[in-house]
Amino acid sequence: MSEPLSETPGARTADVRAVIAGLWVYPVKSCAGVQVQEAILTETGLEFDRAWMVVDEQGSFLTQRELPRMALIQPQLKYHDMVLRAPGMLALHIALDQVQKPVRVNIWDDEVKAYDMGPIAAQWFSDFLGVKARLVRFDPEEKRASSPQWTGDVEALNQFSDGYPLLVLSEASLAGLNEKLQTRGAVAVGMVRFRPNIVLGDVSGGNGLAPHDEDRLDLLEIATDQGVVRLKPVKPCPRCPIPNIDPATALSSPDVGDMLQTYRQEPRLKGAVSFGMNAIVLQGNDHLLKVGQGVTANYNFG
Repeated sequence: MSEPLSETPGARTADVRAVIAGLWVYPVKSCAGVQVQEAILTETGLEFDRAWMVVDEQGSFLTQRELPRMALIQPQLKYHDMVLRAPGMLALHIALDQVQKPVRVNIWDDEVKAYDMGPIAAQWFSDFLGVKARLVRFDPEEKRASSPQWTGDVEALNQFSDGYPLLVLSEASLAGLNEKLQTRGAVAVGMVRFRPNIVLGDVSGGNGLAPHDEDRLDLLEIATDQGVVRLKPVKPCPRCPIPNIDPATALSSPDVGDMLQTYRQEPRLKGAVSFGMNAIVLQGNDHLLKVGQGVTANYNFG
């Protein structure tokens, strides 16, 4: 990346100077993401991120872990609706400002309030996925908080994300993985496999990011037109088999997971494989994040 760095407090003295190289929103949990040039930051992450979720007949969440075909469902956010497309299916339109009956659904260990999106959406997902499924939307009155084990005294709220408002990953980390994959004769993979919200890239004239620098950063400061956004990376992101799934075909290969096992076992997660950092919002609710905005941070040596 060669975009100029926006002026950010502490930019001259920060250990790391970077740029937002990519922004991703995943409207429906575990379906394909939408790459955007800008997104509103809310207390639960980027606007519309994981606002919807697919559940089974018992109200338990469904993901690519059990149903890899979810990777083929492509959302598109428009002014008044979300359009969902999938191979062999007519487009499904979901109004952004309408819900149907209230329900309770389960995600991991949480039971939360949501709204069922109706029989047409249920039939569409059931037909494509080959299981009985329904689409639900998170109830904005629900307070689903991240684990205080990692956030301390900060109440970090989520919608249907696995547990944290944001996932931060750097281009340098992906480049490091792809170099290892190609050395072994495997095919390089794209950022989309790892489902980040914010991708960090190098900035012209900056002290460039090393692979997995995001693991070691204490606080991310981002200069926006509305002021400074402050995000705190709090927990390494443990990886399930989803990065093994090719988002273009929904076919799985163990290459990515096997390679990560060789060098990404994280002591803070009792040896689980990690890639990227979960982050929480400390400041900047309703600010507009844009690709190209400057990011500064210091290393956390604690």
